[in-house]
Amino acid sequence: MTVPFHRLLAVETRKLFDTRSAVVLTAVLLCLTVAAIAGRGLYAGPDLRWLIWTAGIGYTTLLPVLGILTVTNEWSHRTALTTFALEPRRWRVIAAKVVPPALAAVVASLLAMLVAVPATALTSAVQHVPAHWNATPTTMAGWTAANVLFTLMGVALGTLLLNAPAAIVVHLASTGVWNAVAMLGSAGETLARWLDLNRTIAPLATGDWADISPARLAASAAVWIVIPLLLGTARVSRKEVK
Repeated sequence: MTVPFHRLLAVETRKLFDTRSAVVLTAVLLCLTVAAIAGRGLYAGPDLRWLIWTAGIGYTTLLPVLGILTVTNEWSHRTALTTFALEPRRWRVIAAKVVPPALAAVVASLLAMLVAVPATALTSAVQHVPAHWNATPTTMAGWTAANVLFTLMGVALGTLLLNAPAAIVVHLASTGVWNAVAMLGSAGETLARWLDLNRTIAPLATGDWADISPARLAASAAVWIVIPLLLGTARVSRKEVK
């Protein structure tokens, strides 16, 4: 009997917050969002867009880790055998694992906006300065999309490596590596502009839509999301489960 895909989604969504590491990471995200927005409001004043972007500093680090753990927990907790016995078509399981972290990134982005709005108003009242309500829907949509892409990068790395520490190290080291590559000369700078996901996503995250290069964004997304996810799915489909 075929397991309906919506049931796989429900199960993978529950798994997303069903482990101690995921619960701790979610709690850290919530606390960091509130603390970062409050701290930035006291320091920089009531600027809604800047307060929302402040939450993104932690999001670009922690949301991909959540995506990594979504995949790797299946192997570290040795539940893969049960999962794939119930659904032998492993690609469907991987497909179901991609959606919950992406939705979590959207929810986290909305949470930052909901926290930033009253924080902006409160900061304005406390500091007796006018608030800047400059977070346009277009800008926030781009910022949310950037968070989703970073999260999918984590899912892809986790699927490819099937090892949480290794995937987290690759994720955290990628920015420094590409900065080093960019310093090697014109060829290195060109490679970084095309393949560094942090660089190609930056205009999307800041709402500078005129500076977005669809070709470079697609190239870096292919290198960091599409190709690792496809290779990882092929690896999972052939990997012996013990």
